Amino acid sequence: MSSQVDWKKEGLLEGLDGDDREARVDLLDQLHDDGVGVDELRKAVEEERLTLLPVERVIGSEREYTPKEVGEKAGLDLEIVQGHWQALGLPRLAEDARVLGDRDIEAARQLKNFVDAGLPIDGLLGIARVMGEGMARISDAVLDVAGQAFLKAGESERDVGVRYADAARQLIPLLQEQLDYIFNLHMREGIRTGYLNATERSTGKLEGARQVGVAFADLVGFTKLGEDLPPEEIGSLAGELAELAADVADAPVRLVKTIGDAAMLVSEDNEALIEAALEMVARADDAREGFPQLRAGVACGPALSRAGDWYGRPVNVASRVTGVARPGSVLVHGDVRDACKDRFEWSFAGKKKLKNVKGEQPLFRARRRDDSDSDD
Repeated sequence: MSSQVDWKKEGLLEGLDGDDREARVDLLDQLHDDGVGVDELRKAVEEERLTLLPVERVIGSEREYTPKEVGEKAGLDLEIVQGHWQALGLPRLAEDARVLGDRDIEAARQLKNFVDAGLPIDGLLGIARVMGEGMARISDAVLDVAGQAFLKAGESERDVGVRYADAARQLIPLLQEQLDYIFNLHMREGIRTGYLNATERSTGKLEGARQVGVAFADLVGFTKLGEDLPPEEIGSLAGELAELAADVADAPVRLVKTIGDAAMLVSEDNEALIEAALEMVARADDAREGFPQLRAGVACGPALSRAGDWYGRPVNVASRVTGVARPGSVLVHGDVRDACKDRFEWSFAGKKKLKNVKGEQPLFRARRRDDSDSDD
């Protein structure tokens, strides 16, 4: 069955002729027959997202309920529904915006179950923020790979849209299974590496700050490279850094995050952390031609772990130490050096004033004992 709408009269064929015009009509007919209204199609054309509208339909784009109605059906206050949506990294929902569907009601009911089980709403919103940030990056990565795999030059909107929709039907269930698998892996690893200690078990309360070592490693000259290299190559460098950081972060060292040109590692074992930093720097030196050198900074002290990130003085100090480290070196704050001075070779790098850190800080360059390099 073909739609009886005059798409030319609706103004949705402007600037098109020949095969492109015919493909646009065919795609509009298919979407309209599938239940997409003319106003929504017009908006998709105006926003230049008509090609991917078939994928939206596969993923789910119900627009039946307002946030207020979803809250009423799930037994949640409107403010919680709106706050949770925003915490996921999505634009704030107007109270009367009819933009939600059955899956949103189901998700709201699950949120209500968490609240009823005794989990604090602030904590749940914190989890939502982390999940939103992570899922945004995952979806961007998936779309990028899909674009490289499925996009072909010179194809019509209809052909691209249909191919992407078919791919989504096949791949999304597989990706959902992978996400469930990876989540379980990380939960298991977190529990294995000492999520609860004896004090926490006896007091029934998670500790606040913990004594940890923090290391940052960044690509030397990354900002200048951004001016000289195309974005694709810059993105490739960031990806290689993330892969390198993940490869050296063996327990008890944990990779917390990568941020463009930098990676952040944390461990309660300072020696293991320094070894990981040295390994990263060494591997960067031995990497492919054109890969920048790394420099790393390490500090230790009480820090707080919340929602997948770390906060506190050692985080700030390690970042600042990295900023004054020489290319190809691991620079360590004096407190870390004092805690593990017998494991590595050390050379005093002087006392330096670090930005936003009170007083001059003693810094040392760390080397493996079999490292013959004597440059400071």
